Amino acid sequence: MNDFARSLDLRVQDYIELRQSLGYVFRKQAGTLRAFSRYVQHHDDPGPFNRDLALRFVVSEPGGSNFHVRRYGVLRHFAEYLAIFDCRTESLDRRAFPRRRTVAPARILTDAELIALIKATASLSRLGALRAQTMETLVGLLASTRLRSGEALRLDRADVDLNDGVLLVRRTKFRKDRIVPVHTTTLAALRTYGCERDRVFSDQCDESFFVGPRGCRLSTATFHADFRRACCIAGLDDGSAGAPRPHDLRHRFAVTRLAEWHRQNADVQGVLPLLATYLGHVRYSDTAYYVTGTAELLGLASQRAFNGAGGV
Repeated sequence: MNDFARSLDLRVQDYIELRQSLGYVFRKQAGTLRAFSRYVQHHDDPGPFNRDLALRFVVSEPGGSNFHVRRYGVLRHFAEYLAIFDCRTESLDRRAFPRRRTVAPARILTDAELIALIKATASLSRLGALRAQTMETLVGLLASTRLRSGEALRLDRADVDLNDGVLLVRRTKFRKDRIVPVHTTTLAALRTYGCERDRVFSDQCDESFFVGPRGCRLSTATFHADFRRACCIAGLDDGSAGAPRPHDLRHRFAVTRLAEWHRQNADVQGVLPLLATYLGHVRYSDTAYYVTGTAELLGLASQRAFNGAGGV
């Protein structure tokens, strides 16, 4: 390792610790910076930090335009910190990677599509012990509890009460903990998974509830890769931008819950605070983001409005 790579590695770690000490979660950004440090070491770049080096790293991995924007943004802020210690550090132009503002709409799976996706996870068993059951349980959990995928992956064994059917979700998007009850069928699936996990990895003592191929906490990258494989097997992913994403299951929960309330002729405006609480939101505007106007939901709301029953 040359002097520049060695110094950069130390500065990266110091910067990560500084940002986290200020209260920032800084997990994904830390991963990007550590990947940058490894990139410099692998290519034996002599330094100093400059625009060419930053751009080469940003595009070294395939991804959409916003993926490159995020990586570039992390480096841009780090460069401002690095310049304090190395005056040769070049600043990065914020306009080098313009952010694409359009976000692909959520893919709201039908009941049949969700069943097909869960069934498709069985094919992942060829990838290793417990692989299929981990994904089957995770997909079912996300669909039935409106958890964010990151929240589910961060669950520890102590956070999952297999007796009373309650989850303690820590370190949410808004840095608050919340309690999430689960349905009896979901609880049964969690119990079955826990027993099988302990049987397969009987010699492991990892605190994580959901584990990866080596018995340690399932990584975000592995989860997303297996989710994409299952979507392909189920015929839900043709390579287009409309392929389902794990977060779409959260949208699906909101839409199906609203549709059910309309069928029950409930006071939807009055129970919306319940949905916001379920989703772990502070503001209703955050909840509104998840309310995708499916044909079914719009039809139910329109019919109620026509009948004078009110709607959402």
